[in-house]
Amino acid sequence: MPTPTPSLLESDRNPTLSRRTSAATSSAIRDLLDQAKQPGVISLAGGLPDPALFPRHELAEIAAQKIRDGAVLQYGTSQGEVETRQALTALFQPADLPPDQLANRMVVTTGAQQSIDLLASVLLDPGDVVVVGNPDYLGALQIFRAHHAELAPISIDSDGLDTTELEHALRGGLRPKACYVVKNFHNPTGSSLSPERMRHLGDLAARYNFLIIDDDPYRELYDTTREPSAACFPDERTASLRSTSKTLSPGLRIGAMVAPDWLLEPVIIAKQSCDLHTSTLSQAIVAEALEAPWYQTHLERVRTSYARKRSTLVSAVRDEFGERATFKIPAGGMFLWANIAGCDDTTQWLQRGLANGVCFVPGTTFATSPDPSGTPLSNYLRLSYATGSPTELVEAVRRLASCC
Repeated sequence: MPTPTPSLLESDRNPTLSRRTSAATSSAIRDLLDQAKQPGVISLAGGLPDPALFPRHELAEIAAQKIRDGAVLQYGTSQGEVETRQALTALFQPADLPPDQLANRMVVTTGAQQSIDLLASVLLDPGDVVVVGNPDYLGALQIFRAHHAELAPISIDSDGLDTTELEHALRGGLRPKACYVVKNFHNPTGSSLSPERMRHLGDLAARYNFLIIDDDPYRELYDTTREPSAACFPDERTASLRSTSKTLSPGLRIGAMVAPDWLLEPVIIAKQSCDLHTSTLSQAIVAEALEAPWYQTHLERVRTSYARKRSTLVSAVRDEFGERATFKIPAGGMFLWANIAGCDDTTQWLQRGLANGVCFVPGTTFATSPDPSGTPLSNYLRLSYATGSPTELVEAVRRLASCC
């Protein structure tokens, strides 16, 4: 059954603030990132791309030229510039729609995070139900809770969201407005939705009339030995989200949403009232970068680097913890989701880790309900291999092991 969003006692609420604002909480991961900035701390916490991989010189040349031209310094359209939308269609391939139709049904957003918030704004009334994974991406959970949605948690395993469990809940009377899913390299578990489950979820969306929020920010970071899922959900029952934050730069804040026709105009109107439009300068930079001759070489460099660092982290965890460590090696993305026998409360372990100069994210941060399998998420931790160098990753795991 759905987990209701905890209500705030009236006596505890500042009457000047709205109920939505009063009930909002700070992102646990953002708070951890602040702690990780302390001198000497190696962070395995946030999913921050490696800044050494940003194509700084290429982006600088594009930015300088665009600024000299001047057009990008003016207001833009709420849906996004035509050239940007056309370039961003590459992130949605293969697709059932031709590129021109994809571009027409696309909204350029200020990062994929804004896409989730816009969808919540136009879809959800207080008390509406959203299906999420347990565990799931904290940023999405935070948005849904801020909109006073009821979360219906469904188990996540090595094949992604358990659609059989979801079907049982739907047959039992669950009626969600939407189902949020990260189909490739899920955050935090690293699992990917199997093609069979993708088809099953699409069938359920059509049968029970809910929207699939298809968030796919890590697809471009896949291991070249394992293609990410390219299967498509039902066109009229899916809002597909993509991002350039993990491949070019998160500071540019360029995301994209392809929405069905019935949803497109409400999203554009919500975007207008939110920020008018996404930065025209950032849009122009990203559009030219995605079509530049150097982009594919850059992308291969990013993939190779993350694959190497993932292997380094996996080896370090095995060397330090041996058979105590239980995890599945992710085929892509940025994270290792692990259980370390004997470390039953990773929240307490984090405090010892910070004192020892290392930071990670405890499993309970991503919880939406008690784990139905009976294994509490307090046993788990998420380790990011994206930001640190291979040497830092090895040292970070050594520090973790010394205070477990």
